[in-house]
Amino acid sequence: MENRENTSKMGSQGGSSDSGGLLDSTFLPPFTLKGWLFILAGLVPSLIVGWVLFPMALYSSQPQPFNFSHAIHTNPDIGIEGETEQELCGNCHMFRDDGTFAGLPTLETCTMCHDDPEMAMGESEDEKIFLTEYVAEEKEVPWHVYSRQPECVYFSHAAHVLMGELACGHCHGDHGKSDEMPVYKENRLTGYSIDIWGRNIAGYSDGIRPVAAGMDESDKDYVRTIQTAHGEEEYVIRMTRMKMDDCADCHTVHHQEQNNACFVCHK
Repeated sequence: MENRENTSKMGSQGGSSDSGGLLDSTFLPPFTLKGWLFILAGLVPSLIVGWVLFPMALYSSQPQPFNFSHAIHTNPDIGIEGETEQELCGNCHMFRDDGTFAGLPTLETCTMCHDDPEMAMGESEDEKIFLTEYVAEEKEVPWHVYSRQPECVYFSHAAHVLMGELACGHCHGDHGKSDEMPVYKENRLTGYSIDIWGRNIAGYSDGIRPVAAGMDESDKDYVRTIQTAHGEEEYVIRMTRMKMDDCADCHTVHHQEQNNACFVCHK
């Protein structure tokens, strides 16, 4: 009889039968409902500030001098030579005779086709701006470069494109098929493009994944067959940013882990 009374007292003191029993359980910190409301009241605004307002303040959107259509310039029907993506891109983004990469085309390269500032090849306002403000004035176009790296970083296009036989799209995506240039967003603190870090502010990227894990219809142009210890395996390689971790993952997939050493890229 006495044991029953003690058990009854312990049950009533534990509060397991009332609505607050869940909050007093061992699975949650001993906060009241009001305490959890205070936590949420601080957490939700913090997430909004950190994930929405801070990126808006950190990056400034800057317009390019004029729009450039890659889709038009890689169209073989207008006289551009090349059968593969690399050949089409190489007409403007070419390798020099010593194997170094020229990067953005200079005005001299552009005027190989657009040599007469009074004779446009198309009807777009962007071409008129280019001809009147840059070709006629013999002035280089001050492009904002999405992939510009710090001066201490060395990247060899020859090693990746010529030796590694990587298509341009694996790193630059479908940029070569675009008709409109994406908005250039510059970090106000570092001066570099958001495309270095990635436009996903959470830092998540699935740019390298096995085809067996699934892929979208748009991924089919970025499939690469790689020889592994288990035989040939297909991977989707479609980078959305240019971070060191992504380079290391790609090297590892290609069994080139020795290139993950710091001073391979940092000179």
